Formats: sequence, structure tokens, C-alpha cells
Amino acid sequence: MSGIKYFPEDLNVEGKKIVLRVDFNVPIKNKEIQDYTRILQVLPFLKELINKKGKIIIISHLGRPEGEREKCFSLLPIYRYLKKKLETNIYFYTGEINDELKNKVSFLNSSEVILVENIRFFKEETKNDEEFSKKLGQLGNIYINEAFSCSHRKQASIHKITKYIKNSFGGPLLKREIDSIDLIVKNKKSPVTCIIGGSKVSTKIDVISNLIRNSENIIIVGAMANNFLIHNNLNIGKSLIEESSSNIIKKILEDAEKFKCKIIVPVDCLVSKSFDGDATLKNVDSINKDDIILDIGSQTLKIIEKIIDSSNTVLWNGPAGYFENKKFASGTNSIAKKISDNTKQKSLISVLGGGDTVSAVNNNEYTLSFTHLSTAGGAFLEYLEGKDLPGLSVLK
Repeated sequence: MSGIKYFPEDLNVEGKKIVLRVDFNVPIKNKEIQDYTRILQVLPFLKELINKKGKIIIISHLGRPEGEREKCFSLLPIYRYLKKKLETNIYFYTGEINDELKNKVSFLNSSEVILVENIRFFKEETKNDEEFSKKLGQLGNIYINEAFSCSHRKQASIHKITKYIKNSFGGPLLKREIDSIDLIVKNKKSPVTCIIGGSKVSTKIDVISNLIRNSENIIIVGAMANNFLIHNNLNIGKSLIEESSSNIIKKILEDAEKFKCKIIVPVDCLVSKSFDGDATLKNVDSINKDDIILDIGSQTLKIIEKIIDSSNTVLWNGPAGYFENKKFASGTNSIAKKISDNTKQKSLISVLGGGDTVSAVNNNEYTLSFTHLSTAGGAFLEYLEGKDLPGLSVLK
């Protein structure tokens, strides 16, 4: 997506009020943060703005509280974490978006930070309300979008706020996200291989259709592969499938043939009688009616690793199996290690995206390295589809 205005590194922000929209939508359990990835990705730029003596107003969401103040969706744990990590004064604002907040912002000293409570506690946020957007815009002189993962949504702090802050930019993390995905769909280094997982093929039909035009190989894994196995008249037992997907599969295969893109599906798999049962290796033509397919098998993994070895670019979105159970995590972990090894040793361009993929990688026992690891979900997929995301179009 060309024409986006990115934050200039040499811009003087001393004493300026900066509205920084981030995505701190991290998993929290018993008021404890379970995964710091999204916060850690923003911290370097946040510290840079502090060092440049800006006055920073952080806006983020957490979960989907639907405009209600629910304690489980409070940003308080994030505030406490930032307080430990930032060598400056940071305040937590829990009131309304009104003159009280505007007044508190006006009293910020240079290099100080104020974190606004979950922006989705306000129903006007998700409605992209004009007046609410104006109030947000009146808080700062500069607006920076560092929340690529939310940029597919028309919401006040992402979209209409830019009408009321003339100096609106994309941040360095947002730029890195876009540049990395462009390595797949625009500035690609062939051969390109895409590994696509997940449970529903219908949610990724447009992504796959676009990738077929830009890739030499598309490897289908996870529960999504079950639909392709059924299309090949194979029995998948009690495995997860998506009803009425036959026409979608047919279109994908027709497009693949048209654009000379190979579609690869599992030839063997790990099955069990239950999600917490033991793993049994079977060929895909030997599945019993009470089996559940929960991971790819060793032969499939060898095929995937050979394709990765012959590729210069790899996109991976969606785990290969039910990785939450270690008995069925070997496929996902092995793919992650192979992509990482080739990234380090063979200069493979590797772009990984999606919440489950990131979670699987973070739980991997190996030290892994990738060209880019995207925490974005819906925005990642929609950008891959070639859509013009509303949160990005307003930054042009």
C-alpha cells in the first residue's frame, strides 16, 4: 500500500502531545499478562518518543467489552508493567473522554506518559462516532498509528481521529508489518511457498485466491486440510470439517491449475480417539470412523521441509495441528524450526502471522528467528487479500 505517511525519524516532537494508538490486546489471566509480545514490539518506539521529550497519550483496546466497563478487560495490568519498564512518569486515566482528560494531558511534562483505560469501554469507539473522534483528536498535535492489527476496522481511534489531527502518521512497527507482507504479494523473491492452516477455509478463501496468483506452492495444514481430504473422497472420521465447503475447494483447485500453483495436502497424519488421547500415525487413506485428525504425520513433514528448502520466501499462517496438546505439536514445532533454520542459514524470507501461529512459536522449545513475526490477525489476512484497509487509507 503506497503513499502512506510514516513518522519521520527527524521530526522534532519535543513538548508536542502525541496520541499513540497501539495494540496491547494481550492475554491476561488472574490479572497477570500471559504473553508480552505485543507490548515488547512497541516499547522501543515508545522509549524513543520519551527520549525525544514528547508528551505521550497511549490509546489501546483489550478484548471486546462491547462498550461496558468490565474489570477483566482493564488495562491496569499493562499500566503496572509499563511502569516497571519506562524510566519516566506514567499515569493511568480511567475517566471519560472529556475535558477532564484534555486538562490532564495539558499538564503532562515532556517525556511523561498517560495511558487511557480500554478505549472499547466506550461504545462510540466501535461506532466510529464523529464527536468522539473529535474529542480524541483534540488531545494531541500528532497522531501515530502503531496498531496495524486494528487497521482493518473503521473505529474512532484508528479511522476518524485522523480528521482532527493534521499530522497523522504510521509508526515504525506498522511500516514493518506492511513492508514484510509486501515481500509476499508485491516485492516477492520466488519461489514463494505459503503454509495455510486454521479451521475454516471459507474465512481464508480470498486470501488463498490472492496467494495462488503470487505463489508457487500452497501447503494446506490444520483442520482446513480435512476439507481437501474429503474432496479427494477420503474418510476423515470424527475430524473437524466445514460444512458446504466443496464449492470453495473446487474453486481453489481450479484457480491453482490456472495459475500453475501447486496445492499440497497431508499424506499422513497423527490421529486419536479424543483431543487428550494418545497419538497414532496413519496414512490419510487409513482413517477409521472414530479417529480425529490432530496433526500432520512424518511423511507430510518431510514433504513440507523439502518444499521449504527449495523456497526463497515462505509465508505461514495457521498451525499444523492441535498444538495446545504437546502430543500433537510436533508438526507445528518442526515447521517452525525448519523455517527458522533456513532463515538463519539460507537467507530465507519468512513472514509469520496470526494469533495461533505466534502463540505456537512462542511456546516452542527452540530459539527461533524469522524475517517478521506479525501479531496481527484479521488485518494481516485482509492485507494479504489485497484490500485497502480503512486505518491505512486515512494515512495516505
